[in-house]
Formats: sequence, C-alpha cells, structure tokens
Amino acid sequence: MAAEAEIEDGAAPKKGIPKLFIIIGAAAIVVLLGGTGAFFFLSQGTAEAEHAGEADDGHGGTIEAAHTFIFNLPPMIINLNNEADGEAFMKLTVALEVANEEMMLEIQPRMAKVVDAFQVYLRELRKSDLEGSAGVYRLKEELLRRVNVAIYPSRVESVLFKEILVQ
Repeated sequence: MAAEAEIEDGAAPKKGIPKLFIIIGAAAIVVLLGGTGAFFFLSQGTAEAEHAGEADDGHGGTIEAAHTFIFNLPPMIINLNNEADGEAFMKLTVALEVANEEMMLEIQPRMAKVVDAFQVYLRELRKSDLEGSAGVYRLKEELLRRVNVAIYPSRVESVLFKEILVQ
C-alpha cells in the first residue's frame, strides 16, 4: 500500500510539467501580440501628428489638421486672485479649433469679446484652482463655454492649450 502511494506521488510532477510549458508559451504569445499591437498603435499616432504639423498654409495663425483649422490667440498674462501666500501670475497661450475656414473668418472680428471673456474669468481664479489635471480640464471646459457664448451663433470645436505657466 505504501509502495502504491509512492508511485502515485511520483507520477504527479510529470503531468504538471507539460501544463507549465503550455502556460508559459501562451503567456509569451499574449505578451508578443500585445507588444506588436501597441507598437502599431503608437507608431500610427506619431505619423498622423507629423503630417498635421507639416500642414501650415501660411495664413499666419492657421494650421489645417484633419479638416479643422487652428486659430492662435495671443499669449495672455493674468494676475490671479490673491491668496494668503501672495500674488500669483499665469501665462496662458491658447489656440481655438474650428470646423472650417469660413467659421474662422466669422469669429475673427469677435476675438476682442473672446479675450475679454477669458480675462474676466481668469482674474477670478486662484492658484489652487489650477492644480492637477482636473483643474486644467475644468479650465479648458470653462474657456470653451465662454468662447462659444462670445461668438454665438458661430461655434468653436475645442480649446487647445499651447502653454500654461503659473507662478
């Protein structure tokens, strides 16, 4: 009886070895497929970005990228609302993404209203309002809302931050 128990115990590791090779092989295949997919995904995104950067059409502030136009606003330096730790300043450079060139021509005469709306809002911000990615996202959404109110019935697709510096 003891001899039978030893034979059964000795046979168990031999069955486990092929399962181990199968698991390791499957894991290696998954890692290789995932790496290949990530490579193609990431390389496709950089090629599109290179083509978008090369599409300057010489209008001094417009870049055509994926059937949209980018309208660059001048840099703004804003004195933020005072906090207990003293004065804080923000330098902000923004670009507006519009659907087509006609929309860009419609909103250009109303840019003074857009800059005014931005300045009024930004002067009420505190340095703590801009901390983290959530603060920057809220700023982006609020600026988009304000620009669309200022240029109504025209519409801006998105607000793009080119530079944000808070001191």
